[in-house]
Amino acid sequence: MSRFASRLLGIALCLSLSSPSLAAETQAKPVAKAKTDAKAKAKTTVPRLSAAQIVKKHVAARGGAQAWKAVQTLSLSGKMDAGSGDSVARSVRVAQGGNRKGHGELAPASQAQEPGKQVQLPFTLAKQRPNKSRLEIEFAGKTAVQVYDGAHGWKKRPFLNRNEVESFTPQEEKTEAESPGLDGLLIGADTKGTKVELEGVEPVEGRDAYKLKVTTGAGLVRRVWIDAKSFLDVKLEGVPRTLDGKQHSVWVYQRDFRSVQGLKVPFVLETAVDGYPETHKILVQKVAVNPKLDPAAFAKPKA
Repeated sequence: MSRFASRLLGIALCLSLSSPSLAAETQAKPVAKAKTDAKAKAKTTVPRLSAAQIVKKHVAARGGAQAWKAVQTLSLSGKMDAGSGDSVARSVRVAQGGNRKGHGELAPASQAQEPGKQVQLPFTLAKQRPNKSRLEIEFAGKTAVQVYDGAHGWKKRPFLNRNEVESFTPQEEKTEAESPGLDGLLIGADTKGTKVELEGVEPVEGRDAYKLKVTTGAGLVRRVWIDAKSFLDVKLEGVPRTLDGKQHSVWVYQRDFRSVQGLKVPFVLETAVDGYPETHKILVQKVAVNPKLDPAAFAKPKA
């Protein structure tokens, strides 16, 4: 399996909105340091606020608790980076069952082999309370699917010529069950038994941000960085990935927040894996609040 194919759906991890059951090992060569923020500035002038005050301002900046509580379904669509290099062309041939050029090719081989050129794949993510999700990614004329119905999950990976429906592993289901769902980690934290602690102030992409340690009622610990001026969550600690037999930290940078029916939603998300130079972006093009979703979309197909 090529580097591109092995990574294809793992990119979905950066949708915090995370989908770790689609994550797979990459064969990229590690470097000494990943893309990270500077540790700290010598001086900071941000207001001294408690963790509770920061969370309150953050929730308001995102649209308010009541507005998010009214959201029962949410859908996002756009494109996501999926890698670069000649591995793209090889993966297309695998997906199409041979070396024939088909209508589903993302780009001619000459383009796919351009060094550093990222291939972008169309995706659609639908979420429904309390914790249902359906992710679809288009590749080489085929659709890869991952679904979680709130208790169990299944996936279909035709880009590996695996067209049968596969159940989630116990670890994949555990990770999905721990997902923060539609609200994220901080909205409604006070009603979910979530503990939030302030660990300090650190710069994120040149701007001061409050670093929060978030511990969910289930004991899951994640860090969230809240911009000291906008109070938006500009950086998240993602689900660690096991690459080359070692665990690597994952960071998700959120940018280009836009208002959608009173909610603030990031339209650019970039995932960086500690020790690897290549990052991956998700570019959201459309967001729908409370769309009508077919219940069958979350049902596992019968064999």
